This record gives sequence, structure tokens and C-alpha cells, in this order.
Amino acid sequence: MGRTLVELFYDVVSPYSWLGFEVLCRYQHIWNIDLRFRPAFLGGIMQATGNKPPAMLPKRAEYMLKDIERMGKYYQVPVTVSADDFQRIFGKSSLGAMRFITAIDMTQPKYLEPLSREFWMRFWSQHEDISQLESIVAVAGQAGLSSEFTQKLLDMISSPEVKNRLKETTEEAIKYGAFGMPAVVAHFNGKPHLFFGSDRLELLANVIGEKWLGPVPSVPSSKM
Repeated sequence: MGRTLVELFYDVVSPYSWLGFEVLCRYQHIWNIDLRFRPAFLGGIMQATGNKPPAMLPKRAEYMLKDIERMGKYYQVPVTVSADDFQRIFGKSSLGAMRFITAIDMTQPKYLEPLSREFWMRFWSQHEDISQLESIVAVAGQAGLSSEFTQKLLDMISSPEVKNRLKETTEEAIKYGAFGMPAVVAHFNGKPHLFFGSDRLELLANVIGEKWLGPVPSVPSSKM
């Protein structure tokens, strides 16, 4: 059988996207899949679909504080959250960060995984800003990008090419039916299958004929 293409549409402002990202990064070495990272803009998806941030509902925000903490422990991802983090989400935009990530995807995609992870680490583990220019530069350095290359990417983020690429990817996620993030699309048996959230990966495994081994699977020796 051929390999199954699995696309992960994500935004680094989403903590649940980080959880799904890390688990799929682990399973790409176990399942017969080609994992493709698709950086998109959550704000654009929310606006286009009429969705609202779940934390805007006080009781749901209260629940999310506990839920994200539990899921972080379960998935062994160092995400932590407080009520202040929700205010940071409402007050800051991830657009600049997602354009920067899009620029790396267009030029040196080998850095896409570590760069995205460092943005999540800064925002959801270290509770620091990711919207300002100096924050983006700091993240790039943590991901191993040279200062020269970082400057090249910064010059790109205001270009029509990068803006259009991010917009097109966001629109593609919406066409698949996405209304939030993470949005996972598996191309299996000739059609796309959409899964929303980081807690539907067991169902993803079932649909594509793979085995779910838990959130932190042991890699079989044959896969090493």
C-alpha cells in the first residue's frame, strides 16, 4: 500500500495544536504516513466560519485551564496555561509569527518543525510574547537559524508571496471543513478525512488502518 498523506493545519497561538503536532511528529516514524505541516492563520479561520474563541465563555475558559494542564501531562508536552494567557491571546495577533513560519516553509522547510516548536515553547511554556519583531528573532535563534537567514525571512514576511501563501493555506483548511485548530486532514481511499482537535488521533489511526499506541509510543526496532 502507498503512504497516506496527513496534513496538519496549525497556528502557534493554539495550545491544542501543539499537542497534536507533537504526537503526529512521533507517529510519522511509526505509521505509514507522510506528515505535511500546513501553517495557517487561526484568526482567518475563526472569522470566515463565524467561530469564537472558546475561552470567551467564562465557564469554558475555567474548564480549559484544567483540560490543557491534564492533556499536557498526558501527552508529555510542556504546555502550561493561566487565565492571563487567554488575555494574551485576545490582545496579541499571531499573524506575524505565522507569516514568518510560512516564509521558512517556502525557503527551508527542514526548519519548519523546530521553528514551530520554539514558538509554542516561548508562548505556552515560557509565557513570553511572540508578536513583536524581537520575539520572532529570539525564537529564530533558538531554532538554530542564523542572523542573516532570519533577516532574510523578516524581509519576506511583508511580501505578497508570503501573505498570499498563508491566506491560501488558511482558505484550503476552510475548504476541508476546518472551523478551528488543529485541523488534521488524512487523504485515504481517494478522499480527505477531517479530524478536529488533538484528541481525535485515535480515530485518525482507525480510519487510515494504523495502530494507536498511546500518546508517547515506543518506536518499534524495525522503524529505527
